[in-house]
This record gives sequence, structure tokens and C-alpha cells, in this order.
Amino acid sequence: MTGTPANMPKVVIVEEGMREGMQIESVEITTERKVALLDALSATGLQNIVVGSFVSPRWVPQMAHIEEVIARFTPAPGVTYTALVLNPKGAERRDEFVPPLTVARDIGRTSVHLCDVFVKRNTAKGKVDEIALWPAVIDAAVGRGVTDAWVAINAAWGSNWVGAFSDDERIDLIGRQMVAWQARGIRPTKVWIGDPMSWNTPRAVESTLARVLDAFPWVRDVHLHLHDGRGMAPLSAYIAMRTLGSQHTLWIDTSIGGMGGCPYCGNGRATRMIPTEDFVHLLEAEGYETGVDLLALIEAAHLAEEIVGHELYGHVSKAGPRPTGTALYDMDMPLVETIEEAQHFRLGSSVYDACMRPWKQPVRSADRDAVEAEWPRTVETSNTEGDRA
Repeated sequence: MTGTPANMPKVVIVEEGMREGMQIESVEITTERKVALLDALSATGLQNIVVGSFVSPRWVPQMAHIEEVIARFTPAPGVTYTALVLNPKGAERRDEFVPPLTVARDIGRTSVHLCDVFVKRNTAKGKVDEIALWPAVIDAAVGRGVTDAWVAINAAWGSNWVGAFSDDERIDLIGRQMVAWQARGIRPTKVWIGDPMSWNTPRAVESTLARVLDAFPWVRDVHLHLHDGRGMAPLSAYIAMRTLGSQHTLWIDTSIGGMGGCPYCGNGRATRMIPTEDFVHLLEAEGYETGVDLLALIEAAHLAEEIVGHELYGHVSKAGPRPTGTALYDMDMPLVETIEEAQHFRLGSSVYDACMRPWKQPVRSADRDAVEAEWPRTVETSNTEGDRA
């Protein structure tokens, strides 16, 4: 993020479409098409892209050719590329591709799921098993000389099988990890909170973050992985932006077109993610300078729809960003009804050439005179059709 408004946290976008998105889409999508999308995302100005995951192809066949994707794509200078691993075997496979992949070996990480059912469905291990790993993970981190760490909780706000969790439960599991790290001389400044089952709400996120900052005032980084199956994730992310201060960095996972989903949570593709293009548009509307080419990102969203073979879930890719300056709409444009016709913002007026034009004369107003004085444009008077409805 190149510019941050006063009293607001720095915001870092982590693009998850190639991992979170592709893992729930068709196994028939070719490596060539995945590479095309990854290259398109790389050219948008996004700084953090997750390229996929090194997991069992038996259970996630969509990731069976992750090595080929990484070998064939074109890394962009300055972009940090990462990949998910869940076990030592996955880490070995990933390490064969460093670089272009980056591994944060100077920062430790412990984690635990609040929902024992979810983690057992996902990894065949339970919460007790995750907690039992903490000492070894911390020992290894200390041995590498790390001085900071992420403490992570997942399935944090609720479970489709066991219901909601409380702030007390969340703070307890974050605190136990803090204590384990501090016992070895490291005080983590980073908290990661995941919500694979879309239980986040704005009020719950606000409450949790306020409790985290109160209990652990030294925390400086908060990373939210919010699924949007119930339409709350963009609101929750915005509340997080308003809850944190200028001393904080907020990491938000998003996905091009909003594609994403978890096969283990019971909602599949309906789980979704925050659409990257919508979140960039939101940040810029709030005064952030993102350094992202929003129009290039919108084109990547349309490419993603073409590749996956169905409509995705973003808004700004359909309606376009708020127009300003010379991008303001033609005041004499015809009636626009379909999503295809609405694409005039990126494809030009030819997409609505056949649409009805009820007004026989150009629309005149003082507002128009003021706009055209600043942004002169040609007034079209042809192709009028019918009477005003």
C-alpha cells in the first residue's frame, strides 16, 4: 500500500485466487489457463499473491500440477509469491521453488482451530494435536533465531457443526500461544484470525479486535482470512480498518472475482472470498493509494470468469468503478439493462448500440454545462429511438 489515510492502519492485500479460488473450481482447468490468470494478476500491481498449495493431489486434485504452474508463470519484479503447505512433505516440495516463492523463515507461527470437527475433517488431526505441536514449532523457531511470530486461530467465530464461539474462547487460545512463545523469550506482535465457515459479522470482528488490542497491546499486525458465504466479509474487513490505528498493519485475504470456497465446511463454492477488485475500489474510495491498476484487475476478473466457466461474485467488475473526469458516462447514452450492456465502461459504446434511446434531443442541464466546461466531449444526437417512457 503506497499511501495510508491519517489515523488508519496500513492495509496489505493478499491475493488468494490461485489457491483459495482454484481449489474449489473444476479440476479440468488446464495449467496453461492457470498460468494465464497468474500472469494477469502479476501485472496488476498487487504485491502479495498466493500461487497455490502443496497438498495431496488425492484430496485436492486441482493442485496436482502446482509445480508446472510455478515453473511456467512469469514472476513480476517486486511481487511476493507464496504457497500454502500443511506438512513437512509439502514444505519440501515448495522449497524446490524458492525463488520465485518466498518463505518467511525469520518469523515463527503457531496455530489452532477453535472447531475440533472442522480441523479433523480437514487434516484428520484435532485441536489437541495442534496444541501439542506448539513446543516443537517454537523450539525450531528459536533455533533459527527468530525474534517475532504469528499466533493464529482458525474457525474463529463459529462452526457449521457446533455453533458460535465467544471472545473469551478466542482470547484464551491466542493468550496460550503468547505465553508459550514468551516462555522462550519471544513476544509475538502478529495475530492471524481465520474464518473458513463464514461466521464473521462486523460486530463480532470489532469486539474481537478490541479485546485483542486490550489484552495484547504490543500487537502490531492483524491478518484476517474472512470468507464471505453470508455476505458479511467486506463489512467485517471495513470494521477492522476502523478499529485498528495508524500503528497497525491489517492484512486482508481477498480473491479475484471473490472465487473461493472450502470443500470441508459444508458450503463449497458458496463460501467465497472478498473480491479483490471490490476491496481495492473500497480502499481507494477511503483515501488509500493502493498502487494497483484497478482496470487491469477488472480485466483479470473477467479472465477468471472465462477460465472457470461461470459468473463470479464481484461488483465493480460488472458496474465498473465510480466514473470520474473523462470517464464520466455519456449523458445521452441509451437505456442499459443487461450486465453485458453495462460493460461499456471497459468495452466502449458498441455494446449498447442496439439499445433504446427514448429522448429525441440531447439531455441539457446546468450540471451538464458545468461538466462539459471542465471535460469537453462530443454530444451525440443520433440513434434516437421511440418516445420517452
